[in-house]
Amino acid sequence: MNKINYQKELEKTINGIVKNNEKPKLLLHACCAPCSSYVLEYLSNYFLITVLFYNPNISTKKEYDYRASELERLIKEMPLVNKVDLDIMKYDDGEFYDIAKGYEECKEGGERCFRCYELRLRKAAKYASEKNFDFFTTTLSISPLKNSEKLNSIGEKLSIEYKIPYLFSDFKKKEGYKRSIELSKEYDLYRQNYCGCVYSQRDE
Repeated sequence: MNKINYQKELEKTINGIVKNNEKPKLLLHACCAPCSSYVLEYLSNYFLITVLFYNPNISTKKEYDYRASELERLIKEMPLVNKVDLDIMKYDDGEFYDIAKGYEECKEGGERCFRCYELRLRKAAKYASEKNFDFFTTTLSISPLKNSEKLNSIGEKLSIEYKIPYLFSDFKKKEGYKRSIELSKEYDLYRQNYCGCVYSQRDE
């Protein structure tokens, strides 16, 4: 079975948008400013974006607030083609510990992480559906440490459940990850060395 090239799927969607001269509303779940940098630079050419900062996996409120403030600063400072809005959700790490229960000993990149992907993507899908967005997606696929196939599979499942299109993506392609590092340096962004949860910090 051939693997799906999610970057090509994204390009097909964008080509259709350009052809029809549309500006769809996109709900973009974001994990942090560095991962958002290239994604915003790329997608703001084609979409009206609202960024959703919802990451209950982050282990402390201090860390959560700092990452959120860096994302807010980036959006203000970047010369984006279309205006980008930001919604920072209330910190509640209990939601993460609920889905991680029983999976505490999983290695980074395993089932616990997949459950965390779904927790965050489900929030994005529900939000996007309730507020009548045209698409939803996440910045998570830009990381070489994240499983893009799993992310897109979860996104597709939630798309059916919430009746809203998921924007397939693999943002690390076309040197997206490299560009995010360049932008992080340009804007002097805080780059954390772990995903945010106590388990990823433990496995460092």
